[in-house]
Amino acid sequence: MNILGMSKPERSAWVAELRATLSLSWPLVLTNLAQNALMTSDVILMGWLGSEALAAGALGTNLYFALLIFGIGLVNATSPLIAEELGRKRHSVRDVRRTVRQGFWASITVAIPIWLLAWNGEAILRAMGQEPALAHAAGGYIRALQWSLLPFLFSLVLRSFLSALERPGWALVIGILAVPVNFGAAYVLMLGKFGLPALGLVGTGIGTVISSTFMFLSLVLVVTCDRRFRRYHLFGRFWRPDWQRYRTLWRIGAPIGLTVAFEVTIFNAAALFMGWLGADELAAHAIALQIASFCFMVPFGLGQAVTVRVGRAFGAQDAQGVTRAGWTAYALGVGFMVVTAMLMLFAPRLLIGAFLDLADPRNAPVLQFAISFLTLAAVFQLADGAQAVGAGMLRGLQDTRVPMMFAALGYWGIGLPLGVALAFGTGLRGVGIWIGLAAGLATVASLMLWRWLRRDRLGLTALPAQEAFAG
Repeated sequence: MNILGMSKPERSAWVAELRATLSLSWPLVLTNLAQNALMTSDVILMGWLGSEALAAGALGTNLYFALLIFGIGLVNATSPLIAEELGRKRHSVRDVRRTVRQGFWASITVAIPIWLLAWNGEAILRAMGQEPALAHAAGGYIRALQWSLLPFLFSLVLRSFLSALERPGWALVIGILAVPVNFGAAYVLMLGKFGLPALGLVGTGIGTVISSTFMFLSLVLVVTCDRRFRRYHLFGRFWRPDWQRYRTLWRIGAPIGLTVAFEVTIFNAAALFMGWLGADELAAHAIALQIASFCFMVPFGLGQAVTVRVGRAFGAQDAQGVTRAGWTAYALGVGFMVVTAMLMLFAPRLLIGAFLDLADPRNAPVLQFAISFLTLAAVFQLADGAQAVGAGMLRGLQDTRVPMMFAALGYWGIGLPLGVALAFGTGLRGVGIWIGLAAGLATVASLMLWRWLRRDRLGLTALPAQEAFAG
């Protein structure tokens, strides 16, 4: 796009969009990092209990997250819906409240089957062939952890509300405060401090319940006391059904949940296959993936921000605003990933050294594998950033069903089969799995971009008929 050929008002509009996107996205990025810090603190505490507790905790966490991920995607549909409503009518109150209320209803709906599955976590892990002792310990941990589900989903609904209003600062502050709350509660309950019984892994799970409840109640306090938010009366008429908006939220949110599930599960499968190849390759995979995951928080936050920015322009029927919002976030996300890709290509030892003692000769095999994986992760980074922001752009247009199909095709139709074939059918082993991951992400990113480029021809920029007011 020729910026120099633009008129002064056009350049000003692009600069204003850049500022708005950066202002919205950086708190979202830091909030996501704070959420990751919660999980990291749990892993640290589990390690204090010993290797067996750490292994059981990892099993429990992976199973619980696999169950949770659909719910996260579902309630995230509140963000584009609220953004569209505010774009259509800047001072909308009742329609915003409708969406938030049905976000809570959807959270309760999806929590029930997840609770039933999580309560039988030990049986599920045993059926998956896990060691009985580890499955038993993990099952007890999940039974405590599962009660964090509903306050966590409720807090996501309120975070989406704040983001759609382009006021994410409170969510960031509360997310940061939740880290010491989580660590302190888990530490006391896990080790039995201050005269309390030592609950081990179960105590860590209860600590997560406490921190999730803290986040939700803190957000409730903010939206009911802050004059900018209290006028929405988000909890008014909570028990009144609104089936039309409830169906709309599921129509948009269920594909988001499945899209995220397709992506997360392919990485779970990749870790499983790496374990089959050997401990060194699994360790190197974990290091490379952790580095990539940390970098991913930036385009992930930009994807959340662009959903709001595109959604607002979409609601206002501002086609040029949709274009500006989408391409601004896309350029920022891919540009950031270019920088991180260069680091992975030209300074891999610097990055790996944060996780591994490079001077220890026993780590040499892991180091070599990790360098190989990071070389491919550079390509992986670009595709991952592009698909994360691209998905956010399309969600702002409430286009979620076809992107879900793209994710199924790219991750499970191309990425996983290719990775398995190269890993076990050739001598590429772990490198083959990473080639498959990169190919799957590149496929999804390309398809998302293609759909965005054709959005006008596909009729995606036309606002759907508005729902009749239902309360």
